[in-house]
Amino acid sequence: MFARRLPWWRSSATCKWWQSGHFLPWDRCQMLSIKGINTTVRQEQQVGIQQKRVSEDLEMPLARREMETLFKEQPEVGNQYLEDTLLQSYLKTHLPPKVLEEVHQDLQRFGNRLLMEIQPLSWECELNPPVFRQYDAWGRRTDHIHTCSAWRRMKEISAEEGLIAEAYERKYSNWSRLYQAVKLFLFSSSSGGFSCPLAMTDGAAKVIESLGIPGSLKNAFDHLTSRNPDKFWTSGQWMTERRGGSDVANGTETVARKQPDGTYCLYGFKWFTSAADSDVTLTLARIADAEGQCTQGSRGLSLFFLRVRDEEGKLNGIEVQRLKDKLGTRQMATAELWLQGARAELISAEGRGVAAISNMLNVTRIHNVIGAVASMRRMISLSRDYARKRVAFGKLLKDHPLHMQTIARMEVQARGAFLLMMETVRLLGLAETNLASEQDQLLLRLLIPVAKLYTGKQASAVAVEAMESFGGQGYMEDTGLPVILRDTLVLSIWEGTTNILSLDVLRSLAKSHGQVMAVFLSTVQ
Repeated sequence: MFARRLPWWRSSATCKWWQSGHFLPWDRCQMLSIKGINTTVRQEQQVGIQQKRVSEDLEMPLARREMETLFKEQPEVGNQYLEDTLLQSYLKTHLPPKVLEEVHQDLQRFGNRLLMEIQPLSWECELNPPVFRQYDAWGRRTDHIHTCSAWRRMKEISAEEGLIAEAYERKYSNWSRLYQAVKLFLFSSSSGGFSCPLAMTDGAAKVIESLGIPGSLKNAFDHLTSRNPDKFWTSGQWMTERRGGSDVANGTETVARKQPDGTYCLYGFKWFTSAADSDVTLTLARIADAEGQCTQGSRGLSLFFLRVRDEEGKLNGIEVQRLKDKLGTRQMATAELWLQGARAELISAEGRGVAAISNMLNVTRIHNVIGAVASMRRMISLSRDYARKRVAFGKLLKDHPLHMQTIARMEVQARGAFLLMMETVRLLGLAETNLASEQDQLLLRLLIPVAKLYTGKQASAVAVEAMESFGGQGYMEDTGLPVILRDTLVLSIWEGTTNILSLDVLRSLAKSHGQVMAVFLSTVQ
């Protein structure tokens, strides 16, 4: 199943069995037999470990035998929900009792699924990144992006768990969005990068909902919010072009030409398209008039919805130029795409594309916050468990005051970020169910860019500090720790860099004539 080793910070559900220098995942352990005798998995582990220890004692030189003790100091993660006392305390304090009872049971179950099934899939996604095959064996251009089975399974699990659906079914009214955020928070560090397409899918669903779910988009909305793995769609977010990232007003060159049937054909080049294997996407383009002229600036941008492939499975007027070679998030296909007459539907008012994606940005930025806080929580949990096992200078790391002070500082930062995240999500839930006061709406407008800015920067700092707590071992690729660090570094870039978010905060202050700050100060006091 795996081409290389599982990281040594494996979950307690990962088998410790060694074979040819490789860890085997739990499901592979079940197929093993010892000396031809079929036994239970637990018995196989015990017998195997005993045999291994005996053979090591007999064959291994004394000097090497002493070094092997390092292998017994692997940090472990258990049920992430049950181990997170702050999360449980928050839910107990804020959720209505009936909601809490149902949510607690489901989160406990979900925590076990993360441990037993999802975490191993995450590592497989890292070891088997997407591959771009431009031509088939006979020279025909196919532009096929091949993803591993674990990545495809993540999509199915996302549907089964309702990671998008939960927020739109609103079973728990305004608490549904918060419940969804909690599941995403637990899922993020074990998602193998699949949190990114989920963020864009949630954003697309939010845009369609904000438009009143028009009839032409009803089918798409149902797919995006489905719990059925066979029907669930993910969405891309194709906004970035060569001339600009966040500066879509001046950087968007894609042109939309209206067709006799009312649809549009899009022509242009998209420089960054994350999760390029998604089913559908939203994108910005400039509508050309009869003379072929386009309005420049933000007033010339309109929002379009398009299917990535047609009913026959062929790309919809899209050519894949290449996959990006990224520092992190290697599990996910990020591509450069040519739009060569891609059929699309105009879903915003003409020239109102930027306004139409504001709801999408709010949602995707909150997803970014969730990913950042989840990354901090995972790294600190691993550091803390390692401190209980690793001996240095004659005592456990946890008994070294300076080491524990470092972990405590990271913990304070992570807890503050967690509470900021939960308050932002709580306000979003109120706004989506028309229960938010004017003060709540003003505060939400301010907190979204502030939370995204702060947590994106803090996650990187915490990841680096936590990596140092493992010493040289933290720098080793097969521990899995560098993966977390690389994937965390992008969180200060996605959905707006620090300066872009700072300007957004200034706009919120100016537009509200300072009321936003007054509400914020009264809230924190």
